[in-house]
This record gives sequence, C-alpha cells and structure tokens, in this order.
Amino acid sequence: MASIQLNNELSVDLSKQFLLAMPGMDMGEWAHSVVFLCEHNTEGALGLIVNRPSDITVADMLERLGLQVEPGVQAVAAQAVYHGGPVHTDRGFVLHTAGNKTYASTIDLGDFQLTTSRDVLEDIAKGEGPEQFLVTLGYAGWGTGQLESELAQNAWLNVEAAPSIIFDLPHDGRYEAALGALGIHSSMLTGVAGHA
Repeated sequence: MASIQLNNELSVDLSKQFLLAMPGMDMGEWAHSVVFLCEHNTEGALGLIVNRPSDITVADMLERLGLQVEPGVQAVAAQAVYHGGPVHTDRGFVLHTAGNKTYASTIDLGDFQLTTSRDVLEDIAKGEGPEQFLVTLGYAGWGTGQLESELAQNAWLNVEAAPSIIFDLPHDGRYEAALGALGIHSSMLTGVAGHA
C-alpha cells in the first residue's frame, strides 16, 4: 500500500488502482465496494465502482440509445450495467481491455481503457466491441484532498488493479479477490484506525 501525505502536493498517484472500502464504510453503496480509480491528481480523483450491478442490462441501454443488438450478441448484451457511483448517474462509461480499434473518447489506463463515446456501444451492439468490457452509469468523485483525507481515516485500502478481477470474476467475488492480492481476507479487517 502507498503512503499518503495530507498537504497540497500529491505524494502518490493512485490512478489505475483499486480502492477497497474498509468495514467503517459499511453503509449503502460503499459497503464492500471495489472502485477502479481512473484518475487521481492534485485536483481530486475519479473512479468507477466495479462490483455493484444494477437491474439494467447492456441490451436495455443499447435499446434506449436506439441501437439494434445483432444476432449472436445476446449473451454479451445480457450483462449488467454497473452503478459506477453517485455522481452523474446519467453518464455512461465503458471500462475495457485494449483492442485493435481506438474510440473517439478513449483514455489509455495501462491494462485498461476508458471510453465515454457512443461509438464503443455501437460496436458492442454489432459484436465488434472490445473483447472484455464493463459498462457503468455514474462515477465516484472526490474533490481536492478528499480522498487523501479518507485514506488517512482508514476508509480505504488500495491495491494495483488487475483486469482479471474485473473481467473474469463475478461481481460478488471481486472484493475478496482484490483483498487477496494484498494477502488478506475481509475477516481480518477492522474499521478502526490505529494511532501511535
């Protein structure tokens, strides 16, 4: 885990890492949440909750956008759209693996890419989209110094993000798998911060 300094300078960039909610964050959407942190800088942070499926499917979303799902894509279209966070819940994000195609608004995040443009959804509807993807509505956001303050209060653990945790595991196994990357199990966690 990275150390954090509470001042105006960002001591560690946690972009491309998972934030794992500690037991003290046991209320509502944050309980046992796994957040993929897309951006972290001196102005704040933006992430996507990757283990909170909604009752909306990708097919529902495509239909609302007027996109016809091609035959043979029904299994992909049956995937859940995830609740990415409480901010701008009307905005869609597609977190995906890199492919041969670059989309209009793609941000390269190492092992991941983040796209917010319609063209990726058009390709998904045709069965020509990224091999692995997760669609979210909304995002989690933090203002300047807010995430650092929450980390100092023992609200989150962080660990390097792995595509296999998002794309190869069911949503309800992602929290324990991400903790496992740190060599711990949720039964070992406490929501009380230690003080020297």
